[in-house]
Amino acid sequence: MMLGQPPELFHRTALGRMYLGDSLEVMNARKPATVSLVMTSPPFALTRKKDYGNEQEDDYLQWFRSFAEQFHRILKDDGSLVIDLGGAWKPGMPVRSLYHFKLLIMLCEEYGFHLAQEFYWWNPSKLPTPAEWVNVRRIRVKDGVNTVWWLSKTPWPRASNRRVLQPYSDSMRTLLRDGYKPMLRPSGHDISNKFSIDNGAAIPPNLIAIPNTESNSGYLRYCKQIGIKAHPARFPAALPEYFVRMLTDPGDLVLDPFAGSCVTGEVAERLGRKWVCVDTVEPYLRGARGRFEGMKEPTEPRASKKVGSAYYRIPHPGLLWNRHPGHDEEPLPEDGGRRRATSPDLRLSRRHASSEVGAVNDLTSR
Repeated sequence: MMLGQPPELFHRTALGRMYLGDSLEVMNARKPATVSLVMTSPPFALTRKKDYGNEQEDDYLQWFRSFAEQFHRILKDDGSLVIDLGGAWKPGMPVRSLYHFKLLIMLCEEYGFHLAQEFYWWNPSKLPTPAEWVNVRRIRVKDGVNTVWWLSKTPWPRASNRRVLQPYSDSMRTLLRDGYKPMLRPSGHDISNKFSIDNGAAIPPNLIAIPNTESNSGYLRYCKQIGIKAHPARFPAALPEYFVRMLTDPGDLVLDPFAGSCVTGEVAERLGRKWVCVDTVEPYLRGARGRFEGMKEPTEPRASKKVGSAYYRIPHPGLLWNRHPGHDEEPLPEDGGRRRATSPDLRLSRRHASSEVGAVNDLTSR
C-alpha cells in the first residue's frame, strides 16, 4: 500500500479491527485518552535494511517522534506503553548502538513518559549474531535478549503482578515443605515464621524467558496454505500476553501500530480485550486473518518446560495462566497501587518482605 492513502479497514472481529495503512492516521483519528495499552514491536534500527521496513540509527529518533506524540495523546492517564526493542551494532565495529537508550530518554524527558520498569525478553533459541563478531572472530557473545520498555503517563499505571505469577522454584517448594530453620538475618530480623506461608505461586522477575522457535506454527501453516510470505520478525504470543494480562482488564482497548501479523490482536481477542492493529504491508495482514478464523485456542503451544541451564532455570511465564481465573477477573487497582492495600495477601511489611527475598536468594544461589 502506498503511504498517504487513507487507512483501509482490512478485517474485523467481535472485539477488534485490523487496518491497512499508516498507523499515525489511525491514531490521529482517535479521541484522546481512549487506549489502555499500546503494545508493539517497532522496526529496529538495524544496520541492514529489512523487507518489513526499518529506519537507520541516525534517523530513528526523528522518525519516532510522531509516534511518541500520538502514543501520549491516545493513552489513558493510567494506561501503559510497552515497546519491544532489540539492540543493534555499529556498522563494521564490535560495539553496540545506543539508539534504544536514546529513544527511552527522549520519550521520558521530551514527551513526559515515566519508565515504570524495564523488562528483558530472553530468547534462548535466538541465532548467534552478528556472525562476524560471535562466530568468526569469537570476540563477542550471542545477543539473546531484547529490551522491553514499560512506560506510562503517570507513575501509577494500572497493573497487577498477580496476573503473571510463576510456579515456585524447587528450592522454594522444599522450603515450604520442610520449613525454615529459625534464625536471625544479618539485619537482625527474625523471619522464621514467614516462609511457612504458601501463596500458591511466586512473583516473577523482569527477565522473561520465551523461546521463539515454533511459536507461530498455526499462522505459518495458514500462510503456506494461501501462498504468501510470512512476516519474518514475529514475537511469540506469550510476550504480548504477559503485558495484556498484567496491564489491562477485559473490555479495555489494546493498540499495536506496527502489527505485522497481528499477534497482539490475536492475544487481545482471546483474552476478551478490544484491539486495533495497523500495518502497511498487505500480505502480512492477509496472513494475519488466519489467526482469527475459528479461533478457540492459542495458535502456539504453551511451554511446559523450564528454560535455562543446570545453573539457573527460568520458568516460561505462561505456566500458570488460565489455571487461576480469579486472578484475571479481579479488576486492576484504579489508583495504580498508589494506596497500600490491606488485603490478607499482603502479609509482610516492606522491611520483612525485603528480608524474605534475601533469604530466598541465599537458598537459590547455593
